[in-house]
Amino acid sequence: MLRSLLSAFIMYSRIPVPKVEWKEENRRYALGFFPLIGAVIGGLLIGWRYVCNALEISQFLFAAGAVLIPVLVTGGIHLDGFCDVCDARASFADREKRLDIMSDPHIGSFAVIKLCLYLIVQTALFSQADSLRTTAVISCGYVLSRSLSGLSAVTFRAAKRNGSLQSFVRPAHKRITVAMLLFLCAVSIAASVAVQPVCGASAAAAALLVLLWHRYSSYRDFGGITGDLCGWFLQMCEILMLAAVILSERIVHLW
Repeated sequence: MLRSLLSAFIMYSRIPVPKVEWKEENRRYALGFFPLIGAVIGGLLIGWRYVCNALEISQFLFAAGAVLIPVLVTGGIHLDGFCDVCDARASFADREKRLDIMSDPHIGSFAVIKLCLYLIVQTALFSQADSLRTTAVISCGYVLSRSLSGLSAVTFRAAKRNGSLQSFVRPAHKRITVAMLLFLCAVSIAASVAVQPVCGASAAAAALLVLLWHRYSSYRDFGGITGDLCGWFLQMCEILMLAAVILSERIVHLW
């Protein structure tokens, strides 16, 4: 279990941890620990909100820091997948060509455009998160998005047999991994609803809708999922949960 935990942090974060041998038995439960990286991001985000409140730092600077924190923790691995998928879908090529485009290490113009738009919108949304309670709900989303991403990796059909994702899926003890991920899903949803019921429920609903679209569009466009598609899902899930929290908070406030 400990080696699987370390393997998850080695692969999906830039947090310094003790090195473990890169072999299948050390990755048996790694996807089950994947959401804990989201817990680290969420904790840092809450800490940043607290610092901004204490020092009376502007909302714009808070938003910039909130966008930066996940990139610093993960090294941008999920944004890389987001960009690859954007390029592949923008090609309107056949399924095999799309998979080849996702494997290309170069970035295309469509990915650059969509990445810039993504970061602009994300910064704007974070600029509206001006309370510690709202930030706590958003922070729970980093655990939920990774729990759902891990579930899709383990339970959805794979588009190809090889790749970085399959190096974690193949050796996984699927029943225990799914149980771990479902438990963390439930904990993250329960925590967000406990902090702000309407915002937490809205974020959970948004995440589930994105998951359904992720499955449908991945099967339609690629014949299954890949690591890049899981990264695309994670990014879309987080920004739409963020939008759901901000929008629902404003609606409640107006009422």
